[in-house]
Amino acid sequence: MSANQQEKNMVCTDCLGQPKELSDLVQYVSGSIVSKGIMDRKVGTITLFAFDKGQGLSEHRSPFDAVVQVIDGEAELTIGGEAVKVTGGQIIIMPAGIAHSVKAAEKFKMLLTMIRK
Repeated sequence: MSANQQEKNMVCTDCLGQPKELSDLVQYVSGSIVSKGIMDRKVGTITLFAFDKGQGLSEHRSPFDAVVQVIDGEAELTIGGEAVKVTGGQIIIMPAGIAHSVKAAEKFKMLLTMIRK
């Protein structure tokens, strides 16, 4: 893949070859969920999210495995009907095809990596 093709698949071009503080790449907005695409490829995507306290994603299913890396804060994930508390520094995998949801117990940032089959 040429450098030009590689850059087209990068959403966060300022991250290319330069270290960045992950938590600084997306900011909290009152009453909102903010997302920033980091990378989008045929094999998957990497997206950074910032949830204000009380914000969330309603229950849904994904055809792909999803890895959640908690950057900071605290949230409750419901995966297959079971509630799981996650906090900064933790990682959890949400399996493909299993219903899941996200609810921020406090301000919460996560990096979501979707792996396509």
